[in-house]
Amino acid sequence: MNVLIVHAHPEKLSFTAALKNTAQQTFEQLGYTVEVSDLYEMNFNPIASKDDFEQLNQPEYFNYALEQRHALKQQQFSKDIEIEIEKVKRADLILFSFPLYWTSVPAILKGWIDRVFVSGLFYGGKRFYNHGGMTGKKAMLCLTLGGRSNMFGENTVHGPIEHYLSSIQRGTLAYVGFEVLPPFMAYHVPYISNEDRQNILMNFEDYIKNLDDLEALEFPHLENFDEKMNPLK
Repeated sequence: MNVLIVHAHPEKLSFTAALKNTAQQTFEQLGYTVEVSDLYEMNFNPIASKDDFEQLNQPEYFNYALEQRHALKQQQFSKDIEIEIEKVKRADLILFSFPLYWTSVPAILKGWIDRVFVSGLFYGGKRFYNHGGMTGKKAMLCLTLGGRSNMFGENTVHGPIEHYLSSIQRGTLAYVGFEVLPPFMAYHVPYISNEDRQNILMNFEDYIKNLDDLEALEFPHLENFDEKMNPLK
């Protein structure tokens, strides 16, 4: 199996980085091929702009998604985008490693998605959810956060963590066709003991070794909707 780890944390000594390292080492021990896109180390440009294309198809009025479709046909993306797209194509599983920032992913990771998940390849027309361009591939989140686990869930102060992750798990990964595995979450990280951190790393190692036993999250199937995307009765 080919694995791509997309890692978004500026500190190499962070616990998020330790989780990323644990994932890489465990996957390699299992005999998998692992590639890592360490976005801060790469100084990845997160800003979607006209510079992402060697030549514009419609220079008089810039539409990013339409330019993506044209660039895909003409192979006219900037080099950094081409490299990341090829990594995704090779991957059977993508692991996203990041700290939760304001209920979402860090800006550099959001920018990677904006620029790499190109229209015409990942999605387009009715190519979404179980008909998306990434059908047959798996994706999973590994995230750290400062809150305690008891602060999330039904009738808690913050509500279900699934609400926070919906924009990436459903609106991004499932939307483009990935089979989305349950996320691994490390709670209260800045405040726990080193012993607790080591226990989390060991739990994550076991989690990775048993990925095949995880049941994928449920998302819409287009067969349950009509041509106008109204639910079938």
